[in-house]
Amino acid sequence: MPALIFDCDGVLADTEQYGHLPAFNRTFAEYGVPVQWSVDEYAEKVKIGGGKERMRSILTPDLTSSLGLHDEAATDAAILAWHKRKTEIYKGLVESGVMPGRPGIARIVQEAHDAGWTLAVASTSAEPAVRAVLTHAVGQELAAHFAVFAGDVVPAKKPAPDIYLLALSELGVQADDAIVVEDSGNGLRAAVAAGLRTVVTVSGFTREEDFTGAALVVSSLGDPDGEQAEVLDDPHGAGVRGVVDLATLQALLDASSTAPSTGTETP
Repeated sequence: MPALIFDCDGVLADTEQYGHLPAFNRTFAEYGVPVQWSVDEYAEKVKIGGGKERMRSILTPDLTSSLGLHDEAATDAAILAWHKRKTEIYKGLVESGVMPGRPGIARIVQEAHDAGWTLAVASTSAEPAVRAVLTHAVGQELAAHFAVFAGDVVPAKKPAPDIYLLALSELGVQADDAIVVEDSGNGLRAAVAAGLRTVVTVSGFTREEDFTGAALVVSSLGDPDGEQAEVLDDPHGAGVRGVVDLATLQALLDASSTAPSTGTETP
């Protein structure tokens, strides 16, 4: 059976601006770190894969010294503590319901489950945060059917393909039998480098990014009685009319064996 693999942030829910950003800023405030990212500043930070890596990016020599982080061990310990607290804050925001699942997510997960597809999430975010978003987006019953690959389970984060290569290996699925839903250029590059056909559902932070190599680019997966999917790029002629459904994904998988490559160079 085919596999459907989702990224988390920006795919399952619009988590970045309303979840991760305030969680980072609250954490910085609690720890006396004199940094508060604006939306525009955070739009640049989301290009860095991984929350700990984003936090580490603020550490200039002067800031490190002012915070009393006098060696690498102290810096690493501080980053781990900050990130643990940030994840706690973020989970609370998810559970409060401020970030509903994106259009079409619960629908297509139900379709895939009913058809016997393998379901998974592959994300650079911390696993507790990913599981919280997943459960909130699709419900506890469907979430129980997902394999979750998240956080530091691989040494190199997106745009490296490692997380997707791990998912394929652990799921026992060939790349030709799996399709990914991503929202960012980094995520797309990771999936394509792993040989995976990829649908991009753009988010507010990623709409203007380069999605060369995507099998389909849409505003969202869409819902019949709700937000309709706007098609931004359809190189395989999927012919989406308001909704990306399981038949669309199967057609894109079928096209992978006959269509010319759209670019799978390693980033």
